[in-house]
Amino acid sequence: MRIIDSIPHTSMSISIFQMNDKFIVKFEAGPMEQAFKFYTEDVKSVEGLKKLINESFIETVRVRFNEMFLQMKNAKEN
Repeated sequence: MRIIDSIPHTSMSISIFQMNDKFIVKFEAGPMEQAFKFYTEDVKSVEGLKKLINESFIETVRVRFNEMFLQMKNAKEN
């Protein structure tokens, strides 16, 4: 797996990897990460992939990170 690109963002790191027949988009925020796999035949190119990773997609990831953070916080308190 090798990193081939990134998407700039103010509150998280977004990296694009390529492995075999897939692009993997990894979002990192603090101690948490989310990864999404896309087949190259579906998105065709990095540019096609970046069109899918739009502001709406990123906002949904951000909301999920908040939920993950709260879950981790609650687990530590119990």
